[in-house]
Amino acid sequence: MAEAKEKDLFDYTEDSIKSLDWREHIRLRPGMYIGKLGDGSAPDDGIYVLIKEVLDNCIDEHMMGYGKQIEIMIEGKGVTIRDYGRGIPLGKVVDVVSKINTGAKYDSKAFQKSVGLNGVGTKAVNALSHYFKVESFRDGRTKAAEFEKGILIKDHKEAKTEESNGTLVTFIPDDTVFKNFHFIHEYLDNLLWNYCYLNAGLVITFNSKRYVSKNGLLDLLKRKSNEDEIRYPIIHLKGEDIEVAITHNNDYGEDIFSFVNGQYTTQGGTHQQAFREAFVKTIRDFFKKDYDAADIRQSIVAAIAVRVQEPVFESQTKTKLGSSVVYEGGPTMKNFIGDFFAKELDNFLHRNASVADAIKKRIEQSERERKELAGIKKLANERAKKANLHNKKLRDCRVHYNEEPPTKNKEAFIELQNKSTIFITEGDSASGSITKSRQVDTQAVFSLRGKPLNCFGLTKKVVYENEEFNLLQHALNIEDGLDGLRYNNIVIATDADVDGMHIRLLLMTFFLQFFPDLVKQGHVYILETPLFRVRNKQETIYCYDETEKQAAVKKLGSKPEITRFKGLGEISPEEFGRFIGDNMRVQPVILEQGDHIQNLLEYFMGKNTMERQEFIIDNLRVELDLVEEAP
Repeated sequence: MAEAKEKDLFDYTEDSIKSLDWREHIRLRPGMYIGKLGDGSAPDDGIYVLIKEVLDNCIDEHMMGYGKQIEIMIEGKGVTIRDYGRGIPLGKVVDVVSKINTGAKYDSKAFQKSVGLNGVGTKAVNALSHYFKVESFRDGRTKAAEFEKGILIKDHKEAKTEESNGTLVTFIPDDTVFKNFHFIHEYLDNLLWNYCYLNAGLVITFNSKRYVSKNGLLDLLKRKSNEDEIRYPIIHLKGEDIEVAITHNNDYGEDIFSFVNGQYTTQGGTHQQAFREAFVKTIRDFFKKDYDAADIRQSIVAAIAVRVQEPVFESQTKTKLGSSVVYEGGPTMKNFIGDFFAKELDNFLHRNASVADAIKKRIEQSERERKELAGIKKLANERAKKANLHNKKLRDCRVHYNEEPPTKNKEAFIELQNKSTIFITEGDSASGSITKSRQVDTQAVFSLRGKPLNCFGLTKKVVYENEEFNLLQHALNIEDGLDGLRYNNIVIATDADVDGMHIRLLLMTFFLQFFPDLVKQGHVYILETPLFRVRNKQETIYCYDETEKQAAVKKLGSKPEITRFKGLGEISPEEFGRFIGDNMRVQPVILEQGDHIQNLLEYFMGKNTMERQEFIIDNLRVELDLVEEAP
């Protein structure tokens, strides 16, 4: 009998084949539709993709000339989005949000250069929402439908309305899919500004805050750069289906923002690569010198936006463009952008000699710095190679962010890559606890010897001269940029005391000074671990702050045992596993709009000014104050 049962498990019969409906498939394989899930700590987490999918439809209406205003409201975990476009045809309100491959964008005459072409977006939002309601207003009539987890629960009848034309979507993400999720408004702030930069005149209102741009990518670069630090006034060029803005500053690395049809392509693609190559070629041709490409692009801050007919993206979340041509039968992306630069940027540089001279000086400065580093870099890399063979600082994981996914189980592998994490810890005791409790497939540990060097104001030479920084740089594989980054998440895990906070600050200074793109692209986090353990014989509650502790004491009653964790080393490996698993709490390191790196570092890590002393005195908190404030 046992053998017969075992055989049945491996039988490949008609019963083995399953057909899932659209809703079941989206809920079973959400990664295919919205990328990773997450809890809202990262800018590409699924809850933001849900908002973006609804907004993309609003933007497409605006691009077609209908509706200059979009209103967004987020209260708690509920999202409401209202546009003033034409409104969904009333007879198709249910179909558009619940029948896969249903939409208006298959007819390229209606949506020549749309963001979303595959009729999936709002269906995914519907299927992955605990509650979803769509309401269309069209020519004095309205029609609404309500869903739970993609299942229609109420199909409203058509009725009269005095509302202006447009569509109203309300949804609450399903917390069984997006566990412990929360919205970080700074991420939405960036998303909404990008929509406005690419759609001059569009007004977006988010929780009463107004977003509008008059000058497109010029406004974007003004917000992304510091006027005092840029080497020359921003170059702003426009053509048919293309717009670019370019300048250089004093930061390390390349800061390139790329867009397709109003969509922010965070992972770049064919248009971004074409931009990088076209800029280098035009500069070389203009100066008639074979400058190194890295020297030309060092410290560049730029944005490029293109319009493409029926774009092909490498994933449903549209973060990387795969299209090789601008439109069917038209020029390749490389030729289109290359020709635009060869004409427009070359003309600009001929007309603006002072800008051309500033670019030349910036390139030659990068060239000198690179040559000065060459000798020490070679020695440091040889040391790092030897150290990597038996690097006691790094306990590596098995799956890395920069690896090419296999053809088999590609989706599952990419999901693991997105989870790839390196914990940077202080001392052996903390790293020991994390190492014993980590998930070895996706979690690596890098152990610091003590407090790292304050590298504010120092040149990149220190990265190679300081053994610890050099080993960390090699562990991350970021020496030549982020293309080879080995871990998607860099988590600083230090004690929640004064020394731990100081190490945290020194590490953030290192990243912001030499590898700012890591922070700008949302890869750096701070690990939150519990400060207290409150327990009785029946239950144990871990608390992350004084308020949670007071609530736990109240819940357990009758004088429970309270333990205050002074450092990560005091938490046993068995306990630690609970805090770095699926429910891990992290705080993203976010640069707010308008924050400029050198100003920030000068304030926090520069000389001890009266301004900083006053800030510390005004914001000093003691434990007694916190206890008194707790409910």
